[in-house]
Amino acid sequence: MPEPPYRLANLPGTPHTMQEEEENCQKTRPCPMNWYALKVYYNRTAPLVAELEADGIEHFAPTDVITSLLFIRCDEHYVGFFTIRHRQHVWLYCRPSDHRAAIIPDREMEVFRFVVTAGRQGLEFLGDDRPEYHEGDRVVVTGGPFRGAEGHIHRIKRDRRLVVAIQGVVAVATTYIHPSLLKKVTK
Repeated sequence: MPEPPYRLANLPGTPHTMQEEEENCQKTRPCPMNWYALKVYYNRTAPLVAELEADGIEHFAPTDVITSLLFIRCDEHYVGFFTIRHRQHVWLYCRPSDHRAAIIPDREMEVFRFVVTAGRQGLEFLGDDRPEYHEGDRVVVTGGPFRGAEGHIHRIKRDRRLVVAIQGVVAVATTYIHPSLLKKVTK
């Protein structure tokens, strides 16, 4: 039997490979796939992405906008072992309430990816997602390169901009969007 492409830390009571972990997981309970966010240190995104690709793990690295952020779609076991394996180079975003890995909803990730890839030229990285970016009206863009994106409208440097956030992780602002291309979202 060939050796799997990655090995896990030798922790007591844990399987030695992701393959063993996957087999155990499938026997005991379903392992849902979710998006997780990692803060990457020391400009290590490229080698981490190469490893994720070798492992067949879906990922998104918005390196044109935010060089220190990496998103991976996997089960909770993989993100845990990946974080342990690279503990000097990554930090996993966790929920403040119980310090478990923060799951990013698929819709939030979809909108964030869309905005970051559609508007690379005019995006402004706002840093960590903070509540002050959520004070404006929730809108959907009805035309232009950001058509379909949802977020909050805020004035930044005297321009009306769409702010898209992954709660607790990151927020980005688009370039100016004309009011005729916006529609208020009511829930």
